[in-house]
Amino acid sequence: MKFQVGDKILVLATKELGEIVDWINKEMILIDVDGVRFPVYADQIDFPYYTSFTEKSKVITPSKKKLDSFPTEKKPLIEKTVDGVWLAFFPVLDKDIFDDDVISHFKIYVINNTLDELNFDLSIYYGLKKEMDLKKSIKSFEELYLFDLPFENLNDQPCFQFIFSLQNINKKKVSHYEVEYKPKPKQTFKKAEELLKEQKASFKTLLFETIPDQPEHEKFDLSKLSSAGFKLYPEGKNRSNFASARTLIDLHIEKLIDRYSHLDAVGILGIQLNAFEKFYDEALMNNLTTITVIHGVGTGKLKDEIHDILRLKKDVKSFINRYNASFGYGATEIFLKTK
Repeated sequence: MKFQVGDKILVLATKELGEIVDWINKEMILIDVDGVRFPVYADQIDFPYYTSFTEKSKVITPSKKKLDSFPTEKKPLIEKTVDGVWLAFFPVLDKDIFDDDVISHFKIYVINNTLDELNFDLSIYYGLKKEMDLKKSIKSFEELYLFDLPFENLNDQPCFQFIFSLQNINKKKVSHYEVEYKPKPKQTFKKAEELLKEQKASFKTLLFETIPDQPEHEKFDLSKLSSAGFKLYPEGKNRSNFASARTLIDLHIEKLIDRYSHLDAVGILGIQLNAFEKFYDEALMNNLTTITVIHGVGTGKLKDEIHDILRLKKDVKSFINRYNASFGYGATEIFLKTK
């Protein structure tokens, strides 16, 4: 091969100097330019010394000015665009029996085009089966390799569940932000075909633009409740009139009612969601800041319904479904805003 791992190279399109990290296949090479790694086709790079020898040398006319009178050359500024956090798919090619290029798998990268340094947990599922967990951090304007996604696994319902947080705590931002991405086989196949035709290095999808701000707490006119006939209690008094302060609820149907064999899935889900809403209201009345809901793993339907509800609750600061020694991944922690 013309190039070897460790060779210094020149990117022909941008004239940037880099280094060869690895051969991806017979035509594509992984290179490093100023700490950023990305794949390029072998015909898009060359040796820097070869280019300098083949270019015509310019004739320089001696100047009468002293050498120290010349202004210092300024390096051109590279403008960085702040456009969010992206998931990028870099194809790795192979040859089929007809010697045609085919994609064997994708190298998956996360790209942080924001001004924030981020931490994130990533859980990768194929259908209901968890494949792996990753815990990473990424700097501002950095690309980070995550894992390889086999091309044929796109038919196995892959799902990437991210939980992002800021490395530097910002009280104006939510403490955790959950993002889920499910690549659709038909769309991904189409993008992959276009990629081969146009000889592009990758395609990407936006995960989010920025970590969301903390929602503002809206004040409610309590006089309207009083005039409507509701009984109001002064804050900090008559706590005995409130429901008991529970910080944990188990939504498994056998924990909620004694007889449920006559219920179908829809009926069971309705009872579970009603119990959750009551539990949530009790937490607000008792000014709790952290509560936990046990929803189990199962098909994920109950968890998804609860997460959809939480995204609409104005008193929810953030929530996270992470591994718990007691409940595994079958529980969600909810962080409520203090009043």
